Amino acid sequence: MLQIIQSLRTGQTQVIEAPDPIVFANHLVIETELTLISPGTERMIYEFGRSSWFEKARSQPEKISQALDKVATDGIGPTVSAIKNKLDTPYCPGYCNVGIVRDAGKGSLFREGDRVISNGPHASVVRVSKNLTAAIPASVSSEEASFAVLGAIALQGIRLADPLLGETAVVIGAMLIS
Repeated sequence: MLQIIQSLRTGQTQVIEAPDPIVFANHLVIETELTLISPGTERMIYEFGRSSWFEKARSQPEKISQALDKVATDGIGPTVSAIKNKLDTPYCPGYCNVGIVRDAGKGSLFREGDRVISNGPHASVVRVSKNLTAAIPASVSSEEASFAVLGAIALQGIRLADPLLGETAVVIGAMLIS
C-alpha cells in the first residue's frame, strides 16, 4: 500500500510503500477512495518538523513540564533519548478517509463492500477501529462524506464547551467547515 508519512524532526513529507494492514477484532481494513486534506493541521505538523529544538519546545510548553518530570525521575540521558525517539517516529497525517470495507474484524457491524467514512490517515489502505467509522448513505457523495470527521470534531468541541441557551460563542479556524 502507499502511505504518506511526515518527519517530526525535519517536516519532510514522503510517500512510502508499506505492507497492507491486517484486520483485528473490532477493526476494519478499508480500501481508500479519497481523503480530505486539512491544510491547517497538516501545515502545523510540517512547520513543527521544520522548526528548531528550541521552537519545538516553545510551541509545546506542556511537553517541557513533562520532560522536566522525566529528567527528575529517569535522568537526562533517557529523557533526551525518549524525545529523539518520538521525533524519529514517522507521523501519518490525515483523519478524513472515505473508502470501501475490504475486511471486517470480529465484532464489527460492517461487511465487506460497505462504503464508510473513518478517521484513517492518507494511505491507500487503512485499518481503523469500528468505533471511528460510520456508514455513508447512498445519497451522500464521497466528497461530501469526507467532511464528516471534521464535523464530528467540531461537534465534540461544542459538547466539551457545554454552552447554555443564549450564550454566544466564536469559532476560529473552521475554514473547511464554514
